Amino acid sequence: PVCCSARYNLAFLAFFGFFVLYSLRVNLSVALVDMVDSNTTAAENRTANECAEHAAPIKVLHNQTGKKYRWDAETQGWILGSFFYGYIITQIPAGYVASRSGGKLLLGFGILGTSVFTLFTPLAADFGVGALVALRALEGLGEGVTFPAMHAMWSSWAPPLERSKLLSISYAGIVGIIWFILWIWLVSDTPETHKTISPYEKEYILSSLRNQLSSQKSVPWTPMLKSLALWAIVVAHFSYNWTFYTLLTLLPTYMKEVLRFNIQENGFLSAVPYLGCWLCMILSGQAADNLRAKWNFSTLCVRRVFSLIGMIGPAVFLVAAGFIGCDYSLAVAFLTISTTLGGFCSSGFSINHLDIAPS
Repeated sequence: PVCCSARYNLAFLAFFGFFVLYSLRVNLSVALVDMVDSNTTAAENRTANECAEHAAPIKVLHNQTGKKYRWDAETQGWILGSFFYGYIITQIPAGYVASRSGGKLLLGFGILGTSVFTLFTPLAADFGVGALVALRALEGLGEGVTFPAMHAMWSSWAPPLERSKLLSISYAGIVGIIWFILWIWLVSDTPETHKTISPYEKEYILSSLRNQLSSQKSVPWTPMLKSLALWAIVVAHFSYNWTFYTLLTLLPTYMKEVLRFNIQENGFLSAVPYLGCWLCMILSGQAADNLRAKWNFSTLCVRRVFSLIGMIGPAVFLVAAGFIGCDYSLAVAFLTISTTLGGFCSSGFSINHLDIAPS
């Protein structure tokens, strides 16, 4: 049963871990809307074509004693973007280390470190822009190890016909320190080292992966660099993530500066697209595995179709959102549909690494 399954426990713990990760990553994007002196950005963003104020704005009573920072749009861009300078550095080294030593501790300490760094955000903001940029880059270094570590673990834990389902659960989503304690206590790098896994589940996982796992420990760099499939995954990741993280980082600012929503409305409406994406990830994972297991669709066909839906669909609605002017409802609807359809990618190119290089 699912409740007693070690691999599903891993998936659900990973879900909460990645929920923590994305909360830590995006919280400043929302907070920045209310941290910055609105008069600083107002002078830069006022144009003749600006959307009008809402007809009946809600009078919101909230804390007005917090310090306001006079950061212009360029400075805000550096603060939000600095995270990704750290994030990109640890991706490849983390994958190599996880394949050698296992991903449990790497992912656990990655989330713990990011959680600790995030606690110092207010202090860094008071020190100045440079300190905050440096802190965000350190957070990026910590988060950069998480996806490679998780992929390395799933190469040992995910039976081929359950990959879409298990990975979509884990990536679709307490505080980081509490999560870290549970992660260390309940998770193991491989089924062989798990303390409470049932003999039946261990044999099922190991037998399903027996013909896929390689004993080769060295990294075949030359064949990798010559692999068209690998480069297709790289291009797909770059293209999708560019859009995904741009929206994730700047959507709250767009909601405030262009659509003119207040901080309470902003927080809710900025979250709605990602609720849709989460639901789509869960459902598409189930659908992808069912198509392969019950309807005998090839893995190649499923990955290609889901990737096409997850990339072309969001692009169409995102472009359309740029031509609707100040129709607030339609803008939010198009952004929500765009981000929701992106959830199909979780069962497309996002897990294709395990199909072409299962070990």
